[in-house]
Amino acid sequence: MSETPDRILRLKAVLERTGLTRSTMYRKMQNGSFPKNIQISDRCIGWRQSAVDAWMRSPMRYSADAER
Repeated sequence: MSETPDRILRLKAVLERTGLTRSTMYRKMQNGSFPKNIQISDRCIGWRQSAVDAWMRSPMRYSADAER
């Protein structure tokens, strides 16, 4: 059975999907209540879709420390 690969979402897609503002999302990342971004290239970042989906299932209980 093959697993579906985890997609990388860009900033605009994450903001549209979550309904957060950019500043709120970055503040939540700093305090560990939103998934951390990953570096895609020198000037490009993204978020793992699975991590964003986990946050959306339970935003009040999400902890970035529990990601790994």
